[in-house]
Amino acid sequence: MDTAIPLSAPLDELLDAAKCRYDVRFEPVTVGGNTLELLQITDVTALIDRQLACAGDGPVDLPYWATIWPAAMLLAHSLRHLGPPEGRTLLEVGCGIGLVGLFAASQGFSVLLTDIHPDALLFTQINILQNGLADRAGVARADFTADRLGRRFDVIIGAEVLYMQDTYRGLLKFFLAHITLGNDAAVLLSKDFTRKATRFMALADTEFAIAERVVGYKETAPESGQPERKLCQIYRLTPKKIA
Repeated sequence: MDTAIPLSAPLDELLDAAKCRYDVRFEPVTVGGNTLELLQITDVTALIDRQLACAGDGPVDLPYWATIWPAAMLLAHSLRHLGPPEGRTLLEVGCGIGLVGLFAASQGFSVLLTDIHPDALLFTQINILQNGLADRAGVARADFTADRLGRRFDVIIGAEVLYMQDTYRGLLKFFLAHITLGNDAAVLLSKDFTRKATRFMALADTEFAIAERVVGYKETAPESGQPERKLCQIYRLTPKKIA
């Protein structure tokens, strides 16, 4: 899938490209008293229904990148535990529409947001420009199972990037290739509690000291409309080898 427009284009041209593909609108999202305007697909469920209807028995490219997962919101709230952001670099993997990385940039980190889906990068670049963060945030395509960016970062973050076991070794190698070896280096990951990542943590334990925090939140059940208590795991991985 090609956005057919360079991400260096002006905001209005990028926005027109997004509107050609989707029904979109800017929505305010607030974390820790800070509010950003994020471009989102107006009705992701309706989009999925249309895609399923059009696909028939063929494969469907579901827009997981366009969803704001609870784990992403909780990861954004957890950025405050990383310490002072000034002068520090941060890499987000699987950024989707860029929520977590943009809040990191708004706090003062120098951020690179990456994803493999071209429309995720399009939305993220729009959100960078819409919120006046171009001086502290950029986007790049990166497949964390194979690519290398040629630089290291003080912090790496990722929300819901542990859902496929066959990517675990590649993801771990990506972290090791891109995390700095300083005392304040950290990889911060979040995921829904029901999605197990025991094998990844076992692999990572050889290279990182791992701290885990379980956070509860409430989400409205679609069937009953009643609030349900759910859990999210947030992991902080600290390199065992310090330069």
